[in-house]
Amino acid sequence: MSVSDEKASKTSGLTLSQILDKDASLRENLVAKTAPEDEVSDEEHEAGAKEGYCIECEDQPAELHCKECQDNFCAVCFAAQHRKGTRKGHFTSPLASAVPKASKSTAATAPVESQKDEDMDDAAMEDTEDVVPEASTSTISREEYVRRAKFIPLRLTYGERKYLRLLEAALTVSEYTDRIDVYVFNKSKAKRIVQQIREICSIISGLLVAADYKEGQELFESRDFSANADFYQRVFELGRRHKIMNPDKMRNTYGKLIYMLQDSQMPEIQDMLGFTAVSPIKTVYSVLEAGGALDMLREDIIDIATQEISAENRSRREIQSAIKAKERAIEKLAYKYSRQTEMQEEELKQCLYSIGDNSAFLRVNRDPCQRLIQYLKQYFHPTTPQQGRSLAIRIGKGGARLTHGHEKQFSYVLQSLTLWREILGDMFELWSLAEDDLLSDTISYRLRDTGQGLNRVQAAPKTARKMHGILNRAQSSIGYWVGSSVIHMGDHNVPNAHFFLDKYTQVYRITNPICNTLGKIPELMKKPSLKKFVEAEFGSEEELMVEILGDFFRHGFDGSGADSYFDAGSCIDGRLTSAWEWCNNLEKKRYFPVFLLTGFWSFDGEW
Repeated sequence: MSVSDEKASKTSGLTLSQILDKDASLRENLVAKTAPEDEVSDEEHEAGAKEGYCIECEDQPAELHCKECQDNFCAVCFAAQHRKGTRKGHFTSPLASAVPKASKSTAATAPVESQKDEDMDDAAMEDTEDVVPEASTSTISREEYVRRAKFIPLRLTYGERKYLRLLEAALTVSEYTDRIDVYVFNKSKAKRIVQQIREICSIISGLLVAADYKEGQELFESRDFSANADFYQRVFELGRRHKIMNPDKMRNTYGKLIYMLQDSQMPEIQDMLGFTAVSPIKTVYSVLEAGGALDMLREDIIDIATQEISAENRSRREIQSAIKAKERAIEKLAYKYSRQTEMQEEELKQCLYSIGDNSAFLRVNRDPCQRLIQYLKQYFHPTTPQQGRSLAIRIGKGGARLTHGHEKQFSYVLQSLTLWREILGDMFELWSLAEDDLLSDTISYRLRDTGQGLNRVQAAPKTARKMHGILNRAQSSIGYWVGSSVIHMGDHNVPNAHFFLDKYTQVYRITNPICNTLGKIPELMKKPSLKKFVEAEFGSEEELMVEILGDFFRHGFDGSGADSYFDAGSCIDGRLTSAWEWCNNLEKKRYFPVFLLTGFWSFDGEW
């Protein structure tokens, strides 16, 4: 025995023969004695599962004993751990302590493999009351999940991302809008459009051959664009789908893509190309409907399977518990509907992950608006302002173009934030309608100088109709409306639906940094030097937050920011223009150092 072994045996109080003994109870005692005290106290569940419970999830009764692993599992965890590899061939035996199912009274005589499948069917069909959602129960109805799924694009797979990179590379080097959206009289526009579309397709073809010679050679052997129409449609659809799920991506290339597809919808262009480049977006609803699995969206545990797990104000144990609950719910739904339908488990999981991506989008984009509404109601009285907390603005003072008393400005800010919240909550549906308007083969555009260069001015009836519905919903929830309710769409302010999308996908770039800074101020006050600075400059933590919020609520919604005195103002889009103007002037504010101390970089960078 080595010196280190002797020390270990003295520390644990066991001999080498006892340590090497096959008795499981001695090994557990050894682990318990030699484990660090802080780990045992902090994560008690890591010491091992309770007797009679699954070794993996630790909170479900064990149902199966794996003869090779020598561990007890619940049916769901066994299936998850033994899906592939060498574990796939492991054999199980039902535990005597497991509660038998009444409908499976004859299962004891069945072969081991069929016994495992039957147990898995029971586990997938049984009640899921053991899976508990996060802090609060979701209020979203099951039919609302079905409605939302119609506009949620399917998350890209690993193989699809390869084609996405090819598309982005081709669009990056393309000069499509520079060549098309100009006044040229020596060559027909239709011929220029066809030439540019073919050039982009040729670049994609060349990049595919360079990336995978065999696949590229087989696909483009005929060198006929129309023969490969399905391939081009799929690649262009991947780019659109990726942009909807990730508005922060493709900032310099999506405009080229959507304008190219807009031109390709012209009848004369389709005749010259020999094919159409547009195909419907693949959504969660369309995939589940084709597979006959729409009922999965109406399951009781769909909330848990698609929730976003936030680490804010939660312990590590709570986070791990929520992650396990989510994974368990996904496994149960995928297993159940893969046996009831023709869909594979991975396809079903992809749909659930896509809905989860939508939940993450809403948290990042919509929830900051709700937090600012809470700050507004917490620190400012709706009718009678406290000393130093008035939101009143006057035209010509501080760059304001509106005159509002405190009560009127309070309502104006509340209405604007509520409207932004509602728009971002329905952003995926608005995006779908905007693309329908942009890619319509019946609504044409005209090239016009809007004061910001040549732009495509095109009506967007579907998007405008939905926006009016959202506006009416916001007005009804508040009671009355302050300012103009004009929605600019298809004019020199918002030339087309693409400009509309670009405006409102930027809202989170304004609201997120503000909320992050306000949320980190309490951390600054824990440092003596920074606390002294804040108290010397602003008086207290609360007064600092009131100054930041008050300035934003006054001058982020004062009608300023437009090129002319008559634009912006109090219209729907003018409210967002005023907020961007406030962002441009942030460096001039005396509380700007506080933003820098909390990690702020810019409204167009990381935060």
